[in-house]
Amino acid sequence: MKTAIICDWLITHAGSERVLGEIIQCYPDADIFAVVDFVPLEQRGFLHNKPVKTTYIQRLPFAKKHYRSYLPWMPMAIEQLDLSAYDLVISSSHAVAKGAITGPNQIHISYIHSPMRYAWDLQHQYLKETGLDRGIKGHIAKHFLHKLRLWDLRTANGVDHFVANSKFIAKRIWKTYRREAQVIYPPVDVSAFTPHLYKEDYYVTASRLVPYKKIDLIVEAFSSMPDKKLIVIGSGPEMNKIKSKAGRNTTILGYQSNEKLIHYLQRAKAFVFAAEEDFGFLPLEAQACGTPVIAYGKGGALETVRGLDQENPTGIFFDQQTVSSLQNAVREFENNRSIFSSDCCITNARDFSPKKFRDGFKAFVLALLP
Repeated sequence: MKTAIICDWLITHAGSERVLGEIIQCYPDADIFAVVDFVPLEQRGFLHNKPVKTTYIQRLPFAKKHYRSYLPWMPMAIEQLDLSAYDLVISSSHAVAKGAITGPNQIHISYIHSPMRYAWDLQHQYLKETGLDRGIKGHIAKHFLHKLRLWDLRTANGVDHFVANSKFIAKRIWKTYRREAQVIYPPVDVSAFTPHLYKEDYYVTASRLVPYKKIDLIVEAFSSMPDKKLIVIGSGPEMNKIKSKAGRNTTILGYQSNEKLIHYLQRAKAFVFAAEEDFGFLPLEAQACGTPVIAYGKGGALETVRGLDQENPTGIFFDQQTVSSLQNAVREFENNRSIFSSDCCITNARDFSPKKFRDGFKAFVLALLP
């Protein structure tokens, strides 16, 4: 079957791009489409040297740096892609890719990383964080998001089969589109993350420093526990805010290479994760290093970390995104530290390997083909 693979925007090699790379491995003869493609040459390995066909937004002024500003035009752009020559269309979507137009004799399978968060249940948080919750600009933004929701809901009818990256997202798909979704977890390159023989006396967290990651919460919690050391890895717009909350027991390293990240994950007592994520790669990468996780007990973490109520636990959950709740979880972890083994963490992480993703995805698609 002639196959097309469509994604939203290609800017860097992150979570959704990992999934895209594995789907391309499943269908190496497929043609690739994207709204825009500005991935640097040194990061294009996941595309397997395949050319990418883009929309007219690629050629608009300042699109490379301000591609998100063209979001109001992306629905029309994705609809202009002519896919009529393809039997199988696979979209990898967290924004508009699922809106590609297909006909009755084509099969459209959409792997959903999340329905557009900023248009649906996280709209109010998005508007507040961007300062668009008031004023004329805010009114325009709300009107546009209303139109975007209508388009997003309509285009769900063009998808024959949905795949979700977690049970959490499958629930969000049902809530948004009233459609069932098969869960196939994203691939985590566990082979690149290996354990170290000894642990050192510190906790670690790593993330882009943006509001919903709640790194400021983690730093504030540890600043009130001066006997416990914390290392923070990552950069972003919240850097100054986080530095202002850091105590002497907190070391903020900023952006680090993958090799350095692995170094700190391997030697940490535990990895701390306070975000409500759709899936979350880092908790699994920490476990692949033999490091247990202290995580906020909502979202994808509930599916990737085994809590104390499960056999062979790999971490501890805290119930609220508050300083006291996280501090209680850290104390609980230290009181139960002997329960956690590196082997259990590593075994759990291996259940999310790239091979398992490819085998599961190909089997799912094959069952749907005539």
